[in-house]
Amino acid sequence: MSSKKTRILHRQPSSNLAYADKGDGPYIIDQDGKSYIDASGGAAVSCLGHSNSRVTQAIKDQIDNIAFAHTSFFTTEPAEELAEFLTDRAPEGLDYVYFVSGGSEATESALKLARQYFLEKGEKERKYFIARRQSYHGNTLGALSVGGNMWRRQQFEPILIDADHVAPCYPYRDKLPSETDEQYGQRVANELEQHIKEIGAENVIGFMAEPVVGATSGALVPVPGYFKRIREICDQYGILLILDEVMCGMGRTGTLFACEQEGISPDILTTAKGLGAGYQAIGAMLLSNEIYETIVNGSGFFQHGHTYLAHPTACAAALAVQKEIEENNLLENVNAMGKKLEEALLERFGNHPNIGDIRGRGLFWGLELVADRTTKEPLDPALKIHAGIKKHAMDLGLICYPGNGTIDGQNGNHILLAPPFIIEDKHVVEIADKLQKAVESALTDAGIAA
Repeated sequence: MSSKKTRILHRQPSSNLAYADKGDGPYIIDQDGKSYIDASGGAAVSCLGHSNSRVTQAIKDQIDNIAFAHTSFFTTEPAEELAEFLTDRAPEGLDYVYFVSGGSEATESALKLARQYFLEKGEKERKYFIARRQSYHGNTLGALSVGGNMWRRQQFEPILIDADHVAPCYPYRDKLPSETDEQYGQRVANELEQHIKEIGAENVIGFMAEPVVGATSGALVPVPGYFKRIREICDQYGILLILDEVMCGMGRTGTLFACEQEGISPDILTTAKGLGAGYQAIGAMLLSNEIYETIVNGSGFFQHGHTYLAHPTACAAALAVQKEIEENNLLENVNAMGKKLEEALLERFGNHPNIGDIRGRGLFWGLELVADRTTKEPLDPALKIHAGIKKHAMDLGLICYPGNGTIDGQNGNHILLAPPFIIEDKHVVEIADKLQKAVESALTDAGIAA
């Protein structure tokens, strides 16, 4: 930790942050030489770890050529090549890409594109989005509006756009004892249909959801059939399906796009974090040929933009990241190490009195903490157990992503894990061992005996 005075408005201005100095594969090393295994990839960002030579060389080479060219005047080779790479591998129908600088920008772009699409079709009355409670789609005002993270929304509520929210797919909390997973999924998906009917389909632009919910609820995995029913409803009522893969996409769940595992294609898809793996700031919105052609044959102009669209250096970095993942078969490692991480978490926490649920896919895992496993009663929010876990984990040299408000924005706690795709068996053991110690230490501090 440093005693130097900062001139930065940090997220938590009173915090005394360590200085990240170097990266070494799955580790971050601070100025004091202490190593931390990055078991959350920051916020599910650093999927290649912190010292990939191929990516850093690609950045250097691009800067040597040209670092930046504004997209109102030029396109560039890395942007065009990255767009081709993504659309060649994207879910069926997603034929075009719009590059931005991060997830929130991708969400804003998706919202504006969706609205303009219907304007171009002469359906000007469409103005509402529907999303899910306990979701997160970014921190700009439009993204916050469609997001369902109550804690992030509350102080900005008066200036958010009007959006409707339906139930998440949260079987651990909401599935009835009499229901199968499939029955539960159909029931909760049909809530979308009911809301469309109440609002009027002619007034609805689209439905936005994360295929696997990330930071707000801790790796919530949908039950079988849920998203197929969602796709059917969107098609039936003529609204767009927008999938947010900013956190769960680009291989994080074991396939390049998370929605591949649901057997569906959206009309618009957003992605960001794992796209550039943190080496440069980049995000993307993928869109269908139908939307593209409607804009091109209509006004011929997408009325939206940011200065750093399709930034050449960022695109060069992201292209190198994606080639590294594909050419080294890292998604195979995601699935193999994901299975071993699941086994390690079950071994240490499967019968823990304060761990109610362990869920996830690939290298994207969540643990939900409870006061009582039988009743699923959450821990008292006043304990701030998530903060205690983070502190003890950092002391132990472990970076994880604990959260609060898992259930309703106030109650519930979870821990999110999203380690780099390059981890090995020894790293799985290190993550599980250190996390176990951090959880036990935080519970002890809170006066909870395991």
